[in-house]
Amino acid sequence: MWKSGSIRFVLLMTLLFESGSFLTMEKGFDVDHTNVTSWCRMPEACDVHGFTDWFKVGRHCVKYFYSRANFTQAEFKCRSKAPGAHLVSVHKKKENDYLLCLVKKSNPKNLRIWLGGFEFIKSGKFFWIDGSHWNYQIWTQGEPNHMYTNTEECIEMNWKEVGKWNDDSCGVKKNYICAFKQHDMLKVDQE
Repeated sequence: MWKSGSIRFVLLMTLLFESGSFLTMEKGFDVDHTNVTSWCRMPEACDVHGFTDWFKVGRHCVKYFYSRANFTQAEFKCRSKAPGAHLVSVHKKKENDYLLCLVKKSNPKNLRIWLGGFEFIKSGKFFWIDGSHWNYQIWTQGEPNHMYTNTEECIEMNWKEVGKWNDDSCGVKKNYICAFKQHDMLKVDQE
């Protein structure tokens, strides 16, 4: 008779190895001494004229900016980079994974970035600065931990757990990712 611990181990190993998508650890990446997995796959280049150094993530073109700014400064810098651009919003795990990969490739020594999410005035409700629907979240365990205060109202990625989110003070300077809708830029090109 199998012990319950043995059954769990067999099930875990089956899930990890049967799909062929088990994780391998990669040296060289460090966020608070946590290694990053090596499955990283870069998104395709954006196909909007003049923005081919940006990448397609969902319906958006995105670009990492190695330019530390507080949340508000980063948002205004994004708006100056492309028509309709904002700090990036995230709506699916696949999008979050692409953003993580982009950060890893762009700046492996400092993975922390601003996302375009924020808590609306001590409400405990989060919104995307581009006005899109808040339909996905992947918080670091125990986060967000400052809801209903004005201490940490803005959302960052890669604070303690790589690929996960944290609420942080909006005044802290970080690198960031900007995004614009591909469809909106194609309309601008046609006009």
